This record gives sequence, C-alpha cells and structure tokens, in this order.
Amino acid sequence: MRLWDWAVAAYGAPEVSEACLALQDSHEQNAPLLLWSAWIAATGRRPDAETIEAACDTARAWDGVVVAPLRAIRRTLKAPIPDIDDGPREAVRNRVKGLELEAERHLLEALEALAPPPAGSPRPTLDALVATARIWAPVTPRPALIRLADALPA
Repeated sequence: MRLWDWAVAAYGAPEVSEACLALQDSHEQNAPLLLWSAWIAATGRRPDAETIEAACDTARAWDGVVVAPLRAIRRTLKAPIPDIDDGPREAVRNRVKGLELEAERHLLEALEALAPPPAGSPRPTLDALVATARIWAPVTPRPALIRLADALPA
C-alpha cells in the first residue's frame, strides 16, 4: 500500500489524529514523518540511521518552508478577524487548508521515495517511532509516542 493511502487511513482511525497533533503541537514532532515511520514498521521495512536522517532532513525542509507557514496562516484564519467578513475569511482558510494538505502529501511522497524495500515481517511500531523521534529532536516524547503507537491500526 502506498504511504499516502496508508497515512490517510491511519490518521482517520480513532485517536490517531489527536495523538499526532499532540506530538506536533506539544512535543515539536512532525506528524507526517511519524506516520512514515509507522508505515515503515507496518510494511516490514528496515531503514538504516542514514535513511532516517535523510527523512528527517526532508521533513524539516518541507515543514520549515511550506507546511508550517501554511499551518500558521490557516490557524490565524480560524477565529473571526475584525473588519474581515467570516465568509471570505473561511473561504481563504479552506483554500489554505487544501494547500497544507497538498504539501503534506508531497512530503509523504518524498518520504516514501526514501523508504527501503520491504525486508521481512512487520516490526513494532513504537520502535520505529522512537528511532525517528530521536533523530528529529533532542527529547524523545516516549509517552506520547506510545499513545500514537497504541492508536494506530495493527
């Protein structure tokens, strides 16, 4: 299964979106990168440290230049703004939301291209999440990663 399709299905599972957003907003993790990590584990792939580091570099580039700025604009447009009518504000917010989702799709496609081929049976999701989170940031939010791993479909 392609990463995008897997990520959309996984994100729609109960509690996954909440776990991803908590990791993103409270622990400065990258949700698409973590979903890539979980997909890697679920599909029996075994990336080496260099591959995980390359994935983190790719996610940092996309997040810093494209996704995070779009997210910031979308969040700013969420609440009413004086002197801006709600209808046009919401219309622009929805277009920005669509662009943010498109950017995340491109990020996931770039991450999928870095993934090694399957090399065996699935491995524990938590192990893959921790390996990626350790390279992404200096602090590994293990309880939040456990919450995500437990929420992801088997």
